[in-house]
Amino acid sequence: MKNSGVLSNFTRFAAWVGKHERSTLAALILLPAGLWLFAEITDEVLEGESQPIDEMILLSMRTRDDVSDPLGPGWMEELGRDFTALGGVGVLTFISVAVIGYLLLQSRYRAALLVLAAIAGGFVVSQTLKGVFDRPRPDLVPHGSIVYTASFPSGHAMMSTATYLSLGALLARMHTQWKQKAYFLVLAALLSLMVGASRVYLGVHWPTDVLAGWTLGACWAVLCWFVALQLQRRGEVEPEISSGPPGASGT
Repeated sequence: MKNSGVLSNFTRFAAWVGKHERSTLAALILLPAGLWLFAEITDEVLEGESQPIDEMILLSMRTRDDVSDPLGPGWMEELGRDFTALGGVGVLTFISVAVIGYLLLQSRYRAALLVLAAIAGGFVVSQTLKGVFDRPRPDLVPHGSIVYTASFPSGHAMMSTATYLSLGALLARMHTQWKQKAYFLVLAALLSLMVGASRVYLGVHWPTDVLAGWTLGACWAVLCWFVALQLQRRGEVEPEISSGPPGASGT
């Protein structure tokens, strides 16, 4: 009798899995894993156990004889500022408005509203957590960029990851070939990585700030994507534009 119950539960679970897309199942796995990782990083930061490695990594990006001088020639420092700008409020706002405008031109009003809610919500989460943890900015080296908020988690890392991964996933869903999907997702990940690394290089964030920002940004992107999939399945949000033949799956 007991075995029969277990078999019945397994059958129901298998049927549920079969009804959902791979992207939905991936979201259900990645989201809790990412939140667990963020919690672990936060715990290490609050207990001060991450400080030695934070300092070691930060100082490794500085000239040994002069910690005020980032490694590399002057153009590399300027390149770091260019990369960090890709995660700034101005650039991300411009990109988000451009995407929302495109969706509105395509008469995809609910999808545009969803993108707006996702970006605005991510910003609120980022700023709220900064206020809650109120971690001071690094004081070991001069800052290579103006800062005016708390350090943990990195807003640049979180918002660039959430924004670029969401847009990369959107573009990936518009194509059927895996090479095209991989291209957009890898490009989005590289942009996020460059933004986060530049924040440590410029001395305005501890490495764990950036790692937490990457993790939380990825979780937010996965959550928003999961919500979008569910709303699309219910017909409450317009489906993705497909470049493939009718009936071709974008996942």
